[in-house]
Amino acid sequence: MNAAANVPLAVGLVFVTTLALGYVFLMPLLMGERRATQRLRTISASAAGNAIRGVTVNRREQVAKTLGEIEAKAKGAAKVTLELKIARAGLAWSERTYWMISAGLAVVVGLLVLMITASPIAGLGGTFVGGLGVPMLLLRHLRKRRIANFTKELPNAVDVVVRGIRTGIPVSDCFRMVSREAEEPVRSEFRVVIETQALGLSLGEAVSRLYERVPVQEVNFFAIVINIQQQSGGNLSEALSNLSRVLRERRKMAGKVQAMSMEAKSSAGIIAALPFFVAGITYFTSPDYISILWTTNFGKLALLGSAIWMSIGILTIKKMIAFDI
Repeated sequence: MNAAANVPLAVGLVFVTTLALGYVFLMPLLMGERRATQRLRTISASAAGNAIRGVTVNRREQVAKTLGEIEAKAKGAAKVTLELKIARAGLAWSERTYWMISAGLAVVVGLLVLMITASPIAGLGGTFVGGLGVPMLLLRHLRKRRIANFTKELPNAVDVVVRGIRTGIPVSDCFRMVSREAEEPVRSEFRVVIETQALGLSLGEAVSRLYERVPVQEVNFFAIVINIQQQSGGNLSEALSNLSRVLRERRKMAGKVQAMSMEAKSSAGIIAALPFFVAGITYFTSPDYISILWTTNFGKLALLGSAIWMSIGILTIKKMIAFDI
């Protein structure tokens, strides 16, 4: 009985001993494999992180390089020619047409001043003003109006490009849609971009030339986004969507600034017009009293000094209400 009872005990001891020996000899191997697996995972994660960081660094370097190239092109831009000024004004004139119109204005203004003042010197001054001053003022006025219309319509054009890209339409086809459906002058400018690209230039270079014709920050931002996407890659639809939001916020800010500066502009206008208004009333009521200002040397000096001080005051107020956004 004792021998039979000891058999299960011996079997149990052998089983426990086998488990203990297996644990002693096999667990280090299993733990080594687990540690090796963990090391492999750590190395893989580190390599992936380094790769991601390397891609990020490379992308930042490419973006910085692209921005540097764009800035270098902007600094090395050619001098603004008369042809470019006419194009910025949105006119289809040639330089010959411009000079012919300038000559006609010079003759007309000079004859009018000569007939009114009967002074050859004043007539000569009117000739210079009509031939050189009036055409340049006309180009400047048309350029400002055209740029204002362009910046107003540009966010809508960018939204059209964004929607087209998100639906799978190529960027060039999106630009063609804008050149057909947008309002002027965005439509004509995008048409020029398409035509320039058809001559063999890349889209980034064509958009950079758009900035030469419409020299405002909004177009510069648009050109930078397109150039960076063309050279460095990235999500163009998201970048343009952010650009559209920025352009609209800039326009809102410009409207707020204009509204806040209207009081100062009105004050400047009233202050500038008040002397002429008082002088006109005085001339009609007492012409002999005020005629001393232009019939005597002292009066002429007083008028000259008053004009200088008024000009300084108006320019100071204009500088105070001029904000760069």
